[in-house]
Amino acid sequence: MTLAAVPDPPNNALDHDAGVSTDVLSTALTLASSGVPVLPLRAGKTPLGNCPTCKETACGGRPHMKSAGTCQCPAPCHGWAAATTNPTVITSPAWAAAWHQAVAVAYHPGGAALTVVDLDNTDAIAWAQGVLPPTQTVATTRGQHWIYRGAMRSANAVRPGVDIKSRMSYVRWRGHGTGTPVDLPHTVRELAGGEEATSLGRSAGVVSLDEPHRTWDRTVATGCRHTDRYVRTGLDRGLAMVRERTHHGAASQAFGVARFLAGLHVRCPGPCGLDRVGAEIVTAAVSVGVPEAYARRAVTNGLHTGGKPTA
Repeated sequence: MTLAAVPDPPNNALDHDAGVSTDVLSTALTLASSGVPVLPLRAGKTPLGNCPTCKETACGGRPHMKSAGTCQCPAPCHGWAAATTNPTVITSPAWAAAWHQAVAVAYHPGGAALTVVDLDNTDAIAWAQGVLPPTQTVATTRGQHWIYRGAMRSANAVRPGVDIKSRMSYVRWRGHGTGTPVDLPHTVRELAGGEEATSLGRSAGVVSLDEPHRTWDRTVATGCRHTDRYVRTGLDRGLAMVRERTHHGAASQAFGVARFLAGLHVRCPGPCGLDRVGAEIVTAAVSVGVPEAYARRAVTNGLHTGGKPTA
């Protein structure tokens, strides 16, 4: 599967007279004809919200979602799970309202047997250039997408500024870029593998949920210079931010919260009980649908990036 034959997004994406994103729809149909499942994106590069029947997944979800249900909604509900290559569905009345609001097209990489390594900044790009084989590359607003042949499970924050988008994920279509996709390297699969495949390893303090319902308290923070209220308030605010990400981005938010909170303890003699802090963040991420392994990895990377190992 290659995306090279699909046209770049046009500049005049909206047909205001017709009130529908005709060029966006045309791009979606071209992608679909190439075997790439697509869905519309509204402003903010997010999928359209669920219909009233599917709101908050009251319908149970689609059969191929992580929490599989029996939903057969004809509208593009449930984000990536609605992506399709069927032109009849894409041009159906149930999708028409979505195309009226659409400003871009997204595709489901895993459904096209592709994996996108999403590099969010120059540091991430430099890492990829030194570690990963050259492949099809697409420029993004802040970084690059590196596209490989082969599907795998998706994972956010596998490294600072690096997400992996494949199964159960979507990516905004930004054009075919340059180069030709090569086979997915084992290095990328390792990034989303078990804890032993991360650069941190168990000995470096990978956050674990082996003890359920662990929470932070003073007994595990005998070397922390902050008050209980200070730590608890900051943690609770961070947990709320993670739980707000009910549709997407919870793992990235968990990474950011962990990094910020760890940074507050850089000058503490320690221990500060950051493993307990991390466990609470992981629990919050899992509660909104992030797979536990993804959540542990994101939080562990965040704690270490924040400047202090878990202790």
